[in-house]
Amino acid sequence: MTHRDDDGSRKRRTREDYERGLYDYHDPTGGFGGAAPARSALTLRLWLAGFGVLFCGVVGVLLLLNGFVAFGVVLVVLAVVAIVDFGWVLHRKRRGEPG
Repeated sequence: MTHRDDDGSRKRRTREDYERGLYDYHDPTGGFGGAAPARSALTLRLWLAGFGVLFCGVVGVLLLLNGFVAFGVVLVVLAVVAIVDFGWVLHRKRRGEPG
């Protein structure tokens, strides 16, 4: 991924850039009114996605087995979404982003 440097030249981001955190990367209103730059709570998001996978997956399968097809399908789809989110957060943490 590339970004513009202060002088306008293009620069490839390094692992150290991600470890320091990207300034105002997650907050579109960052900098207004003296607000501090926002950082994503990736570890919390990882735990919540893991909980979503387990809860939605188990309850969804149980509902499907007991004849509640519509609710079961909804929860299984939410479990798949949580799996995708879990993978994306792992990717960002491996890349070196703090959180």
